[in-house]
Amino acid sequence: MQIAIVLYPGFTALDFIGPYEMLRWLPDAQVRLVWHEPGPIAADSGVLVVGATHSLDETPSPDVILVPGGPGCVEAARDTVLLEWLRRAHRTATWTASVCTGSMVLAAAGLLEGKRATSHWSALSALKAFGVTPVGDERIVHQGDIVTGAGVSAGIDLGLWLAGRIGGDKRAKAIQLSMEYDPQPPFDSGHLSKAGASTKAAATALLARDMIKPGPLKAATRLLWDQAIGAARARLG
Repeated sequence: MQIAIVLYPGFTALDFIGPYEMLRWLPDAQVRLVWHEPGPIAADSGVLVVGATHSLDETPSPDVILVPGGPGCVEAARDTVLLEWLRRAHRTATWTASVCTGSMVLAAAGLLEGKRATSHWSALSALKAFGVTPVGDERIVHQGDIVTGAGVSAGIDLGLWLAGRIGGDKRAKAIQLSMEYDPQPPFDSGHLSKAGASTKAAATALLARDMIKPGPLKAATRLLWDQAIGAARARLG
């Protein structure tokens, strides 16, 4: 079973590491970290560097596709080569999945149109521009052969969910125990419904630190502009 995890410049590390650790323990799992070409890819921190092991062209028909999120997602969502690869690979994949704002990339590829999907809370409203029904109160949203996870840490849950669907509950439970995944956070502010106003403001400021950089800001503006123009042209025929 071939599992392709897309890496792009500016990904968030936990978005892919969480599900990677769950999925790599499945029987006959062959994990590929894919991008335009093999080589080093810098995470959003600019400090962590992960090596893409295979190119997109070398991985035309994986069984599982997973797209993580991160500030670089808006530029990835305008990458025509990546979007075309996603459309082609999705046709034969058993599962296509995203974590956090990776759902923006799936949406830009047209894979979420008319579907329910989740994302990081800060990006939920942006999904509407792609004809997606955003879901903010579910950690995992399953629609046919597509599954989307909420923000960052939800990738661990999404990976475990997929492990259960692919390898069965017994295998998934064994993986969970092997990782001692038994979350008991010392704070209870992990969802908008639980966080106070000051916590929301502080979290928004942290996120803005990455998104107000010239590259992501320009890409986000162009992405939504292109989508708006496309929708207007479609209405006018």
